[in-house]
Amino acid sequence: MDNNITWHNNKVSYKERCELLGQKGIAVWFTGLSGSGKSTIAVEVEKKLYELGKYSYILDGDNIRHGINAGLGFSKEDRTENIRRITEIAKLFADAGAVTLVSFITPFKEMRDKAREKVGADRFIEVYVKADYETCAKRDPKGLYKQNIQNFTGKSSPYEVPEDAEVVLDTEKYNVEECVQQILEVILKKIEL
Repeated sequence: MDNNITWHNNKVSYKERCELLGQKGIAVWFTGLSGSGKSTIAVEVEKKLYELGKYSYILDGDNIRHGINAGLGFSKEDRTENIRRITEIAKLFADAGAVTLVSFITPFKEMRDKAREKVGADRFIEVYVKADYETCAKRDPKGLYKQNIQNFTGKSSPYEVPEDAEVVLDTEKYNVEECVQQILEVILKKIEL
């Protein structure tokens, strides 16, 4: 790290920000294959939280790649950097008191573990949005499964299924509304002051 860079402390604490907002800041990390329903569920969760008067924000993988991570590809190194950057941003949002809905494939356990560690286990909920490759290929909302994409997660690049996610949303069994209700209950308990 550069010796000319100095960390500056705030005069308003995390606790004070949470008290102002009436909620704890957390990162809700949605992981799963492309087409599993991560973004769809996160959008609906954000809407419900808004209706309940809770401050939240979505950090979506595709949206972030339009800006902050625009120069990154899909090699393992670039994916690792992609998740490292979004982890730092999610940590800042959670520290600001937001319910931060992070919707990224995050294919490797090591990436998810580092995100949990960086954000803080007490401020982190891992949500596995479960749907098998065949189901996601049938849904294919972006047309990705029909293309011959290098390093495509679940096909030519591995996806390590979470074994210790706090929440598993099985989108093959449950519809969007049912999945939203399942995660919403967990979020509301976690953000109570």
